[in-house]
Amino acid sequence: MRLTTKGRFAVTAMIDLALRQNNGPVTLAAISQRQQISLSYLEQLFGKLRRHAIVESIRGPGGGYSLARPADEVTVADIIIAVDEPLDATQCGGKENCHGSDTASGTRCMTHELWTTLNARMVDYLDSVSLQDLVDQQKQKEQNVVVVHRTAAATSVQN
Repeated sequence: MRLTTKGRFAVTAMIDLALRQNNGPVTLAAISQRQQISLSYLEQLFGKLRRHAIVESIRGPGGGYSLARPADEVTVADIIIAVDEPLDATQCGGKENCHGSDTASGTRCMTHELWTTLNARMVDYLDSVSLQDLVDQQKQKEQNVVVVHRTAAATSVQN
């Protein structure tokens, strides 16, 4: 399983949105600038997120995007599935025709069950991580950076 840029960018943009939406709708241009993601790519992703009722758009001056439901009710799996990111480690896409047969009754490879189990565990894990969990982690990192900078500044003043 390889998470592509689409899934990574969608999750990153959603964390950015969730961190800042308390100040009103967040523009894609602002997310694009902060996260170094193409604006046109974000527009495509957010169109899909909106269709899956994960975000909602606010039109007009001061418009942008906000979460359509609380961050603790949005999982990483929701986000990735909404942007059509495949979560499949099998070579056959789950069709059980691992050796290239065009029929559904094709031959499964010897490791098919391994990859199918990995898929299930991967979805379970991503479904257990909420957007709020990621926002809280990011806030904690930001607090730690501030503490380190303050400690370093205090140390240099004492010396």
